[in-house]
Amino acid sequence: MSPIHIGIVGLGNVGRGTLRILHDNAALIERKLGFPLVVTALCSRSVIEKAPEEVALFPNALRTSNWKEVVEHPAVQIVVELVGGMDAAAQIIDSAIAHGKSFVTANKELMAEHGGEIWEKAIAARICIAMEASVAGGIPIHSVLREGISGDRVASLLGILNGTSNYILTEMEKRGAPLETVLKEAQDLGYAEADPSADIDGYDARSKLALLAALAFGVRVTPSDIHLEGIRRIRDIDFAYASRLGQTVRLIAAAEQTERGLLLSVRPALISRDTILAHVQGSYNAIWVRGVHGEDTFYYGRGAGPTPTGVAVVSDLMRVAREIVNGSPERVSPFAHPDLEKYAPAPIENQVRAHYLRFRVRDRPGIIAALASILADTGISLDAVLQEPSHNSHDLPFVITVEPTPQGALRQAVAHMETLDFLVDKPLILPLENGLQK
Repeated sequence: MSPIHIGIVGLGNVGRGTLRILHDNAALIERKLGFPLVVTALCSRSVIEKAPEEVALFPNALRTSNWKEVVEHPAVQIVVELVGGMDAAAQIIDSAIAHGKSFVTANKELMAEHGGEIWEKAIAARICIAMEASVAGGIPIHSVLREGISGDRVASLLGILNGTSNYILTEMEKRGAPLETVLKEAQDLGYAEADPSADIDGYDARSKLALLAALAFGVRVTPSDIHLEGIRRIRDIDFAYASRLGQTVRLIAAAEQTERGLLLSVRPALISRDTILAHVQGSYNAIWVRGVHGEDTFYYGRGAGPTPTGVAVVSDLMRVAREIVNGSPERVSPFAHPDLEKYAPAPIENQVRAHYLRFRVRDRPGIIAALASILADTGISLDAVLQEPSHNSHDLPFVITVEPTPQGALRQAVAHMETLDFLVDKPLILPLENGLQK
């Protein structure tokens, strides 16, 4: 059977990992497909003058710094977009569609913002697209939601979708180190970018949740409609208090079907140490899905890295190659639904959870009474008060936990608390996220 020819645009870590896997597994890939995948064109800014060593594995491939030469190459049937970002990637994908070329991408930002429109263009052009590597690189969660458990109705899912923030939080917990120290170490190790906001402010996880929501619930989500809070305000003391409560702190991407609609959020939360999710350490990712009939399933693996993500890219290439050979670009939508419905965000103010409130105060008599009075006036029941030993009466941390209450009511109470003159900082609000516990 004739080979399928591919062109790769972007030879960073993921591109290099993809090339390594295509070379090392070439015989296995051909045996599984019944035909070979041939790397016909490679593109990056430095591929001619300073090519990565993996490029030498494909001596017959065209090398170019102009992505248009890849897209327009007459032999290339599948374009692999691995440049990331929005503008250049959008141009590459639009051009691939215009030239009738199928494509594979790992671009979470672009597909989260414009994936629905891109899929419509691809269907009109009768080409195939795949994007497994865009979420949780080493975990085939797209395949799971698109096909593996597609017969069930998803009720909710919780995920740790950003390896950098999870590395930071788990190192803070292990060592009692401040966020700033661990972040600097993560940057030195290459886990975090010089500008870490995409990771620690939750934007990366938000884009991934938008894609998972499309797959799980069939909705077209604009990432900015997802409630977002990052981890910048988490302190090492929060892990000490969480431990006393039998909990830990993780940045959780959550989707939950409620009576008021689908509620999506990315925010730090307390989760029970008894759950599997609490034991996800370092840069690993995990997603816990609850189906109406199939109940709980759990998916765990590397969230990023050259070879785990490269495996996802190569698997997508194999899927698209099969579709090209079989002439079936509409075998299954990459979003698991032929059409995505408009997403009407359910207000997070109505979500009912127990909550953890961490205060930093200038110590004086009457503080607990003042805070308890505000909670009582808002109809919120206090659960417990926790205070670790501290020698700094000018910046004294302590915690109040409250019984399950609507988040809107709690935020109203906290807004009143913020006017009190003994506060050193705004109270930190963390939900106790028990959405996937029975």
